[in-house]
Amino acid sequence: MIDTEKTKKPRGRPRAFDLEAALTKAEALFHARGYDGVSVANLSEELGINPPSFYAAFDSKAGLFARVLERYAASALPLDRILQPGRDPAEALADLLETAARIYAATPSARGCLVLETVHPSADEVPTTAAEPYRTASHALIRDFVAATRPMRAEPAADLVDVLLSGLSARAREGWDADRLVASARASAKALPAVLAD
Repeated sequence: MIDTEKTKKPRGRPRAFDLEAALTKAEALFHARGYDGVSVANLSEELGINPPSFYAAFDSKAGLFARVLERYAASALPLDRILQPGRDPAEALADLLETAARIYAATPSARGCLVLETVHPSADEVPTTAAEPYRTASHALIRDFVAATRPMRAEPAADLVDVLLSGLSARAREGWDADRLVASARASAKALPAVLAD
């Protein structure tokens, strides 16, 4: 005789897949190990789903990475809050550098900027291709902010900030603490008035 209590399927709908939680876990893995250091098997295990479910949800590792970058870029560095119209450019850009330094060192397992660290050349072109639009958009926001008051200095200022942000991110990845990064950001910011001068 079949025990019908044991063979019955659980009632109700299966537990829903939590996309936000999955993206948070995937972001932590990509940030800690880099794109090439994370496999679909790693991601499936971390997300608690099997590979077929992983591919059904994200299509590919590259597809998941693109979703992670989109989410990260939307919340990583508050450019809109810092680059307020009417604010003195040197002051705002100095604030941007210091804020970035603090963010890059805030989480020991996720040091640096996921976007900036991803646009570096690697064995796989996927991360560079996925991250470049966010780096380009960030550069454009900085350039346009400066252009509102110093149009002739906008591109050089945005270039300098790009270089400084990349440097801060790289040093954070190497393990510099927040105090050291912030001190470097403040020292670097002293060059801004000269770059912004007409």
